[in-house]
Amino acid sequence: MPVSYTNRKGQTYTLYLGQTKSGKPRYYFGRTGKTQGEPVTEIPPGFSISESVNGIVSLAKHKPSLIQPEEAAAVEAILQQHPQAQRYRVVVKHNRIEIYEQFGPDYNEVLKIFGMADEPSPHLVGELQAMEERHAQYSPVLRFNLLDPVQRSFGAERMCYLSSIDGWLELYQYMGSVKQLAQALIPTLGTDEFFELF
Repeated sequence: MPVSYTNRKGQTYTLYLGQTKSGKPRYYFGRTGKTQGEPVTEIPPGFSISESVNGIVSLAKHKPSLIQPEEAAAVEAILQQHPQAQRYRVVVKHNRIEIYEQFGPDYNEVLKIFGMADEPSPHLVGELQAMEERHAQYSPVLRFNLLDPVQRSFGAERMCYLSSIDGWLELYQYMGSVKQLAQALIPTLGTDEFFELF
C-alpha cells in the first residue's frame, strides 16, 4: 500500500519516486488521486514525513536537533501566556527555535464583520475555529538561534519589513538562555514595541 499522509488542512498526499536529471532517485509527495509517478510503499531509511507550519508535506532526512526538549518547552510555555497565543506557532529547527504568526483575520474578526460578536453559539465557534486551523497561514516573526551549544547561549532575531532590510534583523543586545530571551521578547509580539526592537 502506498505511503500516504493527511495534513492539518485535510489534504491527503502520497509519496512518489522519481528521478533527478542525473538519474538519482528523488522522493516527493503529491496530492492523492492525481497521477504523479511511481507510488512508494515504504519510507526510505533515514527519512521521515515532515509537515510544515503551513501544511506543506515533505520527506525530510533525519538530522539530530541541537535544541533540547526543555528549551522548546520553555518557549512554548511562555508563548501560551501571550494574550493572543492562539495566533502563534513554535517550530524547532536544527539549531534554532522559530515563532510564526498567523496572518489574516481570525474567527473573532470574522464574527465581528458579520455582526455576530454577541455570544455566538458554541457550535458555530467550534466550526469557525476548526476552519481557521485548517486554512490559517503563518509567517516567521521571531527566532532564537543557538550560539554556544556548551553554554546553551542563544541570540535573537526578528523579522524586519523595511525595504532596505527586508529579512531577519539581529537583536544584538539580546543574548542569554532561550528562556530569558523568550520572557523578554515574546510579550512584544503583536505590539508596536516589537517593531522598535533592533
